[in-house]
Amino acid sequence: MKSKKNLLNQLKTLPYFSKRSVCQLGLQFGLKDSSINTYISRFLKSKDILQLKNGLYISTDFLAINKKDITYLFYLANIIRRPSYISSWAALQYYGLATEAIYPITSTTTKVTRNIQTKAGNFSYQSINNDYFSDFALIRGEFDFYIATPAKALFDLLYFRTRQFRGLSFDRVKILVEELRIDIDEMEISEQKKFYSMVKNILK
Repeated sequence: MKSKKNLLNQLKTLPYFSKRSVCQLGLQFGLKDSSINTYISRFLKSKDILQLKNGLYISTDFLAINKKDITYLFYLANIIRRPSYISSWAALQYYGLATEAIYPITSTTTKVTRNIQTKAGNFSYQSINNDYFSDFALIRGEFDFYIATPAKALFDLLYFRTRQFRGLSFDRVKILVEELRIDIDEMEISEQKKFYSMVKNILK
């Protein structure tokens, strides 16, 4: 019982962990690999830990402390589906360019489109062509995460909303930005230029 408690206490300090991590920690407390699945099942049943996806977990205590920190949720979004970066509505809201409440954490990925619902939140991943999987940066802090630049976040939003800008004119794109209530005037001039440059390139 002491080993079980020690293991759980260690897991509570981690922002996330895999089954392999549990096995490695278990060895320190003299637990056999064969018993790890049993411990994980018990921790899940008692709700001491929560499953993000198959083989990936977080502790309930760590989530309770950090759930209101958007950077932690962005960090988890990057971890749950790799490769990916925060984009579209979530990124625009992070930059203060979209004022509407956004509930799913929206990301762009080269993998298939998928929505993943967890106790930590809802994570939406939209698939983009490898050629457009670019213009994102690593934000460092307590929780590091990859996020699109403001220009790319807006580009991605419209890319998915318009099915890759099909049948659109450049003037129609400007109207769409207004209709979506994006505060593009609050975006740095250099980012505005990048956005319109990306749009012109894809409309060629």
